Amino acid sequence: MFSIKRLNKRHSNILKQTIFLLVLPCLFLFWGCAAAPKKATDYRLQANSLNKPVNTVETKSIEAEKEAMEREKELVQMSKITQNAVFTEEFEMPEYIIGPRDVLEISLWEGTEEKKHTMTVRSDGTISVSFLDDVSVSGLTARQVDKTITERLANFVKNPRVDVLVKEFNSKKASLFGEINILQIGSSSGPGNYPLKGKTTVLDLLVSAGGATTNADLRRTRLIRGGKTYSLNLYKTMFQGDISQNIILDAGDIVIVSELPTTQDKVFVLGEVFAPGAYSFKHEIDLVTAVSLAGGYSYDAKENNILVIRGYPAKTNVLVANLKDFLRQGDFSQNIPLQSGDVVYVPRSVIGDINYYVSRLTPMLDFTFFPSRYRDAYTTGGGLRINTGTR
Repeated sequence: MFSIKRLNKRHSNILKQTIFLLVLPCLFLFWGCAAAPKKATDYRLQANSLNKPVNTVETKSIEAEKEAMEREKELVQMSKITQNAVFTEEFEMPEYIIGPRDVLEISLWEGTEEKKHTMTVRSDGTISVSFLDDVSVSGLTARQVDKTITERLANFVKNPRVDVLVKEFNSKKASLFGEINILQIGSSSGPGNYPLKGKTTVLDLLVSAGGATTNADLRRTRLIRGGKTYSLNLYKTMFQGDISQNIILDAGDIVIVSELPTTQDKVFVLGEVFAPGAYSFKHEIDLVTAVSLAGGYSYDAKENNILVIRGYPAKTNVLVANLKDFLRQGDFSQNIPLQSGDVVYVPRSVIGDINYYVSRLTPMLDFTFFPSRYRDAYTTGGGLRINTGTR
């Protein structure tokens, strides 16, 4: 019995080993097949995870460009409107739209006698005058209110004569913040809320509030309307004639005039101006502004032959401007935008050969940009033209 059991046990072990050897390759094959798709899936996920941020950035950039283009189109439309909540145009004349809290002065004529009635438009947009009660005037112009009252009074008065005038504008306001002048005398000024009295642009509001301060950056003015923020460049409106930046205001608008950035660049204004020198600017500057900072040109200046020397001395480029055409004919192309380091030269005589003329200006340009070079060439340390008392 012992030998038989041992034999059976031996056969059993052999059988187990055989089964194990047969099954093991199958298991490896199964695991390999199962692992391959998993590895490919992981790779695809990794690739997607790497590409996703790039695609997101590109999508956001495209969306931002589209949004900027849409805002520009909106600005053009907003600068050309003929009516909004504040005014409407009839017979090509803007007229204020009356609303609650506005104060009206209504004159009723009885023969040659005029009787004036001053009243505030109620919160429901109505008024009462003479024989009439609860006359709805909100949303109408003064001329339309005149017509309405005249027609209704005709039931009580023969040939009624009515005049309507808006004395106080309280129903529609715009807010102005930032770099706004506070005047010491006159009407209210500085940042705050201002009534809109009709067709009013951003520059109209700015002027009525005292104007911008010397630290104001009119190129980065912001307009907030209906939850959207628009960037306005009022500098282009004032000096380049771009009226699309001078938006017509609506009730509830907020205008913010930003402060100039802290970094400064310089331009040089030389020649026939009252105060030649270097002038700093913090954002942008043009030819007219630079000449103005230098006190304007003198009586001997040739304003139709002004030079703008750019890139001296490495790569000098010379532009010629005719400010006479700009000032007298409104040719904005003559008002050249300047860059940091530009030299504006206002000559005394008409320039024929520009290259020759600029070569004659070389000592002055060297003195402007390289004071040490001027010292070495024109003092006793160099050309002996000026005796400085030392060698």
